[in-house]
Amino acid sequence: MFKKVFLIIIIIFSKIFSQSDFMTVFEKSGFVATSNYQETMNFFKLLDDSSEYAEFFDFGVSHQFRELKCLLVTKENRKLIDFNFSMGYKPTEKPIVLIINGIHSGEIEGKDASMLLLREILITKEKEYLLDSLNLLIIPIFNVDGHERKSKYNRINQNGPEEMGWRTNALNLNLNRDWMKADAAEMQAMLSLFSTWLPDFIIDTHTTNGADYQYEVTYQIEKYQNIFWGTSDFLKNEFIPYLISNVEDKGFPIFDYVALKEWDKGIESGLIDWVTPPRLSTGYFALQNRPALLVETHMLKPYKNRVYSTKAVIETTLDFIYKNSTKIIDLNFYADESAISDFYQKNNFLPIKFKSTEQFDEVDFKGIEYYKEKSNISGSEKIVYTGKPKDFKLKFYRYHKTIDSVKVPRYYLIPIEYQELIKRMQLHGIEINNTSRDTILEVKKYRFKNVKFANKPYESRFIPSFDIEEFYEKVFIPKGTFVVSTNQRTLKVITNLLEPKSDDSFVKWGFMNSIFEQKEYFESYVMEKIAEEMLAKDYKLKEEFENKLKTDKDFRESAYERLNFFYKNSPYWDKNLNVYPIMIIE
Repeated sequence: MFKKVFLIIIIIFSKIFSQSDFMTVFEKSGFVATSNYQETMNFFKLLDDSSEYAEFFDFGVSHQFRELKCLLVTKENRKLIDFNFSMGYKPTEKPIVLIINGIHSGEIEGKDASMLLLREILITKEKEYLLDSLNLLIIPIFNVDGHERKSKYNRINQNGPEEMGWRTNALNLNLNRDWMKADAAEMQAMLSLFSTWLPDFIIDTHTTNGADYQYEVTYQIEKYQNIFWGTSDFLKNEFIPYLISNVEDKGFPIFDYVALKEWDKGIESGLIDWVTPPRLSTGYFALQNRPALLVETHMLKPYKNRVYSTKAVIETTLDFIYKNSTKIIDLNFYADESAISDFYQKNNFLPIKFKSTEQFDEVDFKGIEYYKEKSNISGSEKIVYTGKPKDFKLKFYRYHKTIDSVKVPRYYLIPIEYQELIKRMQLHGIEINNTSRDTILEVKKYRFKNVKFANKPYESRFIPSFDIEEFYEKVFIPKGTFVVSTNQRTLKVITNLLEPKSDDSFVKWGFMNSIFEQKEYFESYVMEKIAEEMLAKDYKLKEEFENKLKTDKDFRESAYERLNFFYKNSPYWDKNLNVYPIMIIE
């Protein structure tokens, strides 16, 4: 009898002790601090050790050689999942939800919110039911190097935690501008993770800068022309009302993630949202035909409030997915099929650029009272918030139009010397083949004109701008040339990477800046002789030259440009200068 009682006491106390191990640094600090990298990894490893439903695994290494880690939470057999993914198909009918925390590591409340929520799923079990209808992939910290560059002074606009990480990675790259070009080791690892698991819903957690208002949390989700219409309708009509209602029931007023239409005029100028470009997370996942929720807590609210409001948004979203799991799986299937049907088979135009219109709705907005006064420091008018809540009736500009689009070709042909592009494309889950023999084909090509470069780098790259001229040419295609068919679910990613019109194309990101460089030149005394011969032999060229002398003063007064005119029209001119090396089969 004594042994049984003693055993029961041991079990009870071991359980109490076990649960105390899952107190977070956030809670122990009185809700004002966050755990460092190692403390965070230890917590997630403890979840792995304590639950049969959790597995903590590596998916990459940062530039400072910190491990990138992800927690899989599932009731399914992990070995079976691994095997099926390696065989190239999705092993589960449950939606996979990917939660990304700390892409900007100063904005880290998603990490602490995830820790609290995971404890409720795996340890105390009150939310374990979620795993009956979904699987989770949770990244505690994406920008791990930035996370460890912690300081009290990293974000001047932000109220806590006591120390916070840095916005960019060790190479000073903003990972939330890197989704398409994938320069960072962290992003290359993330894209490989994404294309391997192909999540059905993504949650990306942040803290916003901007105006002051009452909302502790805001959200953004793509619902315009950049995402499948069925997904858009589902999100607008079912998910967003559910999100708002349930988060507010938990005590957190929530609103769209917005900007002011005119910052210098204050909030009464109106609110705007946007179609997110694919260099940012939600815009990227829209190209991948997947819904993604951006969570943006308000920078000035206490850290405790920001963590718990983030938790409220995540758990509300998971609850919605739990209740709509089959519908989400089906929608994503139809979105993939629709991309191929609409833009490959039917050859409809694919929208690639968007612009806000002047159409608006009037909305109620929970703002903060403010006034304006002259600043003795800046010399301009400044906005002063009083801290008093004030409800506004505001114009909300949330309508957008497509301002540019492209016809999606059948194939893109990429020369073998551009293997670096192929590596990046494969990270996106794009299937690529090679030609098996030499051949001659008529292809569409692009020539760039009026090429200009930015005067300073953006995300480490000098961005070109240009006009585009199309032309057709019969060309020799050597064996081994890379062939990218657009008849695949990643069609929209392919097109945005390879069409020069796209602001997130490889050429716009500066991957091919060498094609804009002239490498051979002429000596004047040599060109003088050749120009005389050309004038004597080519009457039309002579007429064009003389007309240009009459009509173009700058040309007439430039000895170099006059000689260069003949150089450009001679067989010595580099015919590949400013010509896009990627070829198109329509």
